[in-house]
Amino acid sequence: MFGLTLARRLAEKGVLGINRRNAIYQLPYNKRRFYPRVDDKLLTKRLAQEAGIAVPALYGVIEIAKQAADIGEIVKPYEDFVLKPAQGSGGDGIVVVVGRTRTGGYYRLASGRLMSESELIFHTQNTVSGVYSLGGQPDVALIEYRVKFDPVFERIAFQGVPDIRIIVFFGVPVMAMVRLPTRMSEGRANLHQGAIGAGIDIATGKTLTAVWRNDVVTEHPDTLNSVQDVDIPHWPKLLDLAARSYELTELGYQGIDIVLDRDRGPLILELNARPGLNIQIANRDGLEHRLQAVLAEKDKLDTVEKRIAFSRERFAHRKT
Repeated sequence: MFGLTLARRLAEKGVLGINRRNAIYQLPYNKRRFYPRVDDKLLTKRLAQEAGIAVPALYGVIEIAKQAADIGEIVKPYEDFVLKPAQGSGGDGIVVVVGRTRTGGYYRLASGRLMSESELIFHTQNTVSGVYSLGGQPDVALIEYRVKFDPVFERIAFQGVPDIRIIVFFGVPVMAMVRLPTRMSEGRANLHQGAIGAGIDIATGKTLTAVWRNDVVTEHPDTLNSVQDVDIPHWPKLLDLAARSYELTELGYQGIDIVLDRDRGPLILELNARPGLNIQIANRDGLEHRLQAVLAEKDKLDTVEKRIAFSRERFAHRKT
């Protein structure tokens, strides 16, 4: 009886489970032929650049294992960089280099660990062999600019770079959160690895309460500073990027991840056809009512401006 009562309450709140998300929203509105546009980060980057959308600069690409030996030369001009699999997921396989040692030729990682060049080569070889890719298929390794986060996050992030996840349905931003790295997540903005997800009011760009390991929290566990009522910079621009992502990928249901660089402003990090559902906990609200509202009006929302205006009006946070 308790289980049925809880399930009914969640349904009334519009909380969406993974099976229903897949059956009702993801599979019907995401055509399979468009999945490579979000699953392959190199293709995503190229599509965004062609559309005039800012992304982290690409320094190099390693396509086959024997090219991994050249990585030292590729990154020689750069004090810091990020190495990532083009078809990875969940943050697996990403190496964030923040500097070099003066002696020994070691790379200093965001976690504080040191990595030798031979270890970096080995990791790159594993990457192209598919160790970190979706389905274990052969992959390519991307070497790109390391984002320096906006100063607004200095008090509420541990080491790594926060990112903003926005769920988009037919080009309408429906729900958002900022993912804040912690010591537990080793500086990564990944909820499954222990980062915090703080909900964002779509209308104002101000943070709400947050979720950490499925618990609702109001402060960062490492900095002890409040994660509530933080104004996310460039919020109108972030909504614009989210709304424009529909034309970029042609996927009806997707998540867009954006980082705020202190010098370069908003940059698209990646897009996701299967964004997680913890965003509902962070916002203390369900997705389904919002998705249904978009379905009811989507034929009228034929411009980016209309979609953003609809989003800000219909999905504004209302205190209960």
